[in-house]
Amino acid sequence: MTAIAVTIAGSDSSGGAGIQADLKTFSALGVYGATVITALTAQNTQGVSAIHDVPAEFIAAQIDAVFSDLAVGAVKIGMVSQANAIEEIAAGLVRHQAKNIVLDPVMVATSGDRLLAPDAVEAMRSALVRRALLVTPNLPEAAALTDTEIARDERDMAAQARAILAMGARNVLIKGGHTEGAESVDLLIGEDGSSRFAAERIATQNTHGSGCTLSSAIAAGLAKGLDLADAVRDAKTYVTAAIAAADRLRIGHGRGPLHHFHALWRTS
Repeated sequence: MTAIAVTIAGSDSSGGAGIQADLKTFSALGVYGATVITALTAQNTQGVSAIHDVPAEFIAAQIDAVFSDLAVGAVKIGMVSQANAIEEIAAGLVRHQAKNIVLDPVMVATSGDRLLAPDAVEAMRSALVRRALLVTPNLPEAAALTDTEIARDERDMAAQARAILAMGARNVLIKGGHTEGAESVDLLIGEDGSSRFAAERIATQNTHGSGCTLSSAIAAGLAKGLDLADAVRDAKTYVTAAIAAADRLRIGHGRGPLHHFHALWRTS
């Protein structure tokens, strides 16, 4: 059977993050991707200039259309900026008994632009976090979810992960890309204990969409039948290689995207 994953997220008009990054990731990893679009953004490598939210009832209609027909193996949830949309997504996931839900709590773009309405944070905590197999916040997102300061070290990261587990999540992957040091360390804490995933930090500014790509790569692994730890490990390897190859692309004038098809495109 064909592995299928669905991304519920916003559209990035520059193609580097959001729905576009998720579909590229699914395709690169051999998974068929379907979409539920939650918002349209006008953005490029230098920032977000406008956001147009999709009405909550239309988000629900997309969910029903996809899940009533496709055998969905995993779900990635990204940018959802409004509380009523979050409630509709949660209801849709329950209605269709969705499995392998990976929640990437997108709150702020790489450029610093805020992507989540303040009143939607509590809706995310109460409606989506507790339905997720895995929540994948970066350090600023983990701090926002837990109402704490940004983690300074792995001990702080682990404490924030446990606080998110207390909200009902089954597993949490705290991403350490915003820390300093030679390594980028992610911590997976949850049902089966804890694991540490480290990779050499790569000197490049072209990391636009890295969080979207990691969460969708994990969903792709789950859709193919991998257990969570293996899906996270493979996703970390894929994203690290995509970042390492990012400078082979020449996209825009700001923070460029990862090279999602680094293993497939010929180099000149």
